[in-house]
Amino acid sequence: QVQLQESGPGLVKPSQTLSLTCTVSDESITTNYYYWSWIRQPPGKGLEWIGYIAYSGSTYYSPSLKSRTSISRDTSKNQFTLQLSSVTPEDTAVYYCARLLDGNSYDYWGQGTQVTVSS
Repeated sequence: QVQLQESGPGLVKPSQTLSLTCTVSDESITTNYYYWSWIRQPPGKGLEWIGYIAYSGSTYYSPSLKSRTSISRDTSKNQFTLQLSSVTPEDTAVYYCARLLDGNSYDYWGQGTQVTVSS
């Protein structure tokens, strides 16, 4: 029943900020004990975890991306947002939002959205 849907621009220029929103249906993002995550997959590569915002509002980021990553939420809209700054073409990927469980598994995923970084 839980659905997640990504939205945002498909094209971002180098050095600018990538901003994506995930809208969650049929489950409050404040519900114990879920972690609302962003994951990406560059072309020809595997999945890379970016970070999450927890049910409590706390955040945690991949060390390799921490300096450029900010995840926030709007509980009134049941949405959470990814901002990735100073992007380069290597940030080109399909970006997914997903629900993370305590056991580090994902039970629900969005469909993914392609983001291309190019001038």
